[in-house]
Amino acid sequence: MVAAWLLAIAPAAMLAVLLLNPVWDVDIFWQLKLGELILARGGPVMQEPFSATHFGQPMPTFAWLGQAVMAQVRLTTGWTGLRIFDALCWLGGFLLVAAACRRRSGSAGAVLLALAIAFFAVLPLASIRPQSFAVLCFGALLASLRTGFKPWGMTVLAVPLFLVWQNLHPSVSIAAVTLATVAAIGWWRCLRSGEAAPWELTVLALLAGLAMFATPDGWHILGASAANAAASAAMNVNEWLPLWHPMNRFGAVHLLLIAVMATWIVLRNPQRTEAGELAVAIVFFGMTLFASRFALFWAVTLIPVIARAVPPPAAERRTPAWLSPLALIAVAAIVPILRPTHFDEKIPLAAIEKLRTSRVKGTIFAHFPWGGPAIDVGSPEWRVAYDGRYYRYTPEEWARYRAIGDGAVGLDEVERLYRPAGFVLSPEWNGRLITELRAQPQRWRLLSADRVAVVFQRKSGATP
Repeated sequence: MVAAWLLAIAPAAMLAVLLLNPVWDVDIFWQLKLGELILARGGPVMQEPFSATHFGQPMPTFAWLGQAVMAQVRLTTGWTGLRIFDALCWLGGFLLVAAACRRRSGSAGAVLLALAIAFFAVLPLASIRPQSFAVLCFGALLASLRTGFKPWGMTVLAVPLFLVWQNLHPSVSIAAVTLATVAAIGWWRCLRSGEAAPWELTVLALLAGLAMFATPDGWHILGASAANAAASAAMNVNEWLPLWHPMNRFGAVHLLLIAVMATWIVLRNPQRTEAGELAVAIVFFGMTLFASRFALFWAVTLIPVIARAVPPPAAERRTPAWLSPLALIAVAAIVPILRPTHFDEKIPLAAIEKLRTSRVKGTIFAHFPWGGPAIDVGSPEWRVAYDGRYYRYTPEEWARYRAIGDGAVGLDEVERLYRPAGFVLSPEWNGRLITELRAQPQRWRLLSADRVAVVFQRKSGATP
């Protein structure tokens, strides 16, 4: 009975943990501003609106629907409402699978254990971003498989899910991999013991694969996605790197411990495992080994595996159905009051705001992760030299950015190339450029400086 009560309040506790976290993903800022443009124009934005060097050029529409939805939520309810909305979407993927496991006779203790392991495995990855929609959609897919919908009936639900999923966040390939894995196990059983051929699951996997192209980018999404992956890996973005990369050393230990724990639970009762569920978890763990960004989806696949592996008690009472929703509502109402929206201290929002209040207009040269916050604060009066969209800028441009940081490319060349009206620089990354700017007080006004960011404004009359 204790496990049942703990499981009932676990979703509220998990929501509280998510809401206490700071906003740390810098990309959400430009995505929200882009979402506002999508809402204003009534559809995807196909030409670059933010980059000074690529303005007006064709632009991929990654996650355009997710950006629009999140922008509307922020416009309507502010950052507080967006935090709650995003946390519920992210958490919803986990809870849908857990609810399906509980419905299919999973014990409260087993589902609670599975949910706790999955949640804490990837808690460091949780922040406001469209990927939360992908977790929600993936959870809905796994819940449908666990609940045992008849495959043809599931198609009626799955096809709209695939289309919405791919436009909320371009990751419906995750569904294709999942369904193909389950179908492969079905074909193995068919050939080995004569079970029914899994034609329905095979068709669903093909439909999920086709849904990858059901966006405004069509077939071009393959090239855009490949370019994004290559650029992200080249810039040592840890979620695109394998677990053995030095950038992922700390996170790898954490994930490998989770993997060992899950394996131990399964091996204690191997007869309780279901081959399709286990195969999906193994495939996603393999994907995580080569790109840590898949850890989030791998964690969700662990829930049905662990919940099934733990034997249920002889008898078990259930808690009132209203308890979990009431606890979630209470947390969503109270936690934002006790802990209002706060941002990671490494995001220099106050420094960027000083640049805005100085009525600067034109191009802002910012340390590239801060291009997103600069876009959100200053667009359309500002355009940025760089931001966190790795696919937006060429390998030569990223090489130049590193050369600027190393001092191989100096202030004169930066002014010639970008004609900046202001700078938001990192002492760690842009120290030499900061030194050059400080040496020209007749042309550049120092607006603020701290250990995180240094901000300069071009003085009136100081032409590039």
